[in-house]
Amino acid sequence: MALVNLTNIVVLDNPTSFTNPFTFEVTFECVQELEDDLEWKVLYVSSAENADQDQVLEEVMVGPVPVGVNKFVLQSAAPDVSQIPEEDIIGVTVILITCTYREQEFVRVGYYVNNEYAEPFDPDHPPRPVDLLKLVRNILADKPRVTRFPIDWGMGMGVEGGQQQQVTEEEAAAEGVVDFDALDQQQDGEEEEGEEEEEEEEAEDDRELEGGEESEEGSVVQGDDAMAMELSSPVPRAQMREGTV
Repeated sequence: MALVNLTNIVVLDNPTSFTNPFTFEVTFECVQELEDDLEWKVLYVSSAENADQDQVLEEVMVGPVPVGVNKFVLQSAAPDVSQIPEEDIIGVTVILITCTYREQEFVRVGYYVNNEYAEPFDPDHPPRPVDLLKLVRNILADKPRVTRFPIDWGMGMGVEGGQQQQVTEEEAAAEGVVDFDALDQQQDGEEEEGEEEEEEEEAEDDRELEGGEESEEGSVVQGDDAMAMELSSPVPRAQMREGTV
């Protein structure tokens, strides 16, 4: 059993200028007295291709933590633009909020961030250098990714059972309020639906591999060549890394 449960995050001052601080109102519940403080971090993904370029924008220790519901404002400075590849300043990236206990991370929340330029420009010829005063930051507050990790809370409890859980919220309340307890309740149903969809897709692929399709010359087209592929939109440049968001 986790001794600390993240119950809500409100994204404040959003959207805003790229150079303004990140501000979050965090609510969590402590179900038992802790022997040590909690460490909260805010991380900015500078490049989707290189984790070494992630920027730690804030590190704060919270404690002693009383039993019950606790709320505080977590604020961090804007990222250092000199540490971001020039081609990655404009566009989609990720902001992460993590919490650790005794150097063990037990919850991580990720939000997509869209850095939009206030003036239109040719995508093939983006502005160089980027005028930060024209850059607007918009956090997609209603679609977080929440990952919980089992840890050893001490006090003879050992490592809590189960695997890491990853949940998402498609329809959150207005103004970035997220009910994380509701997200957990949705997890089992979403996993079952995902398994059923995978089985249906595998069955369709098997049927196409067995039957194939005839080309204009009468030859048989097998496998991937028999499947028409259509790209409705490009994949976002910055994606939440597997197992980290």
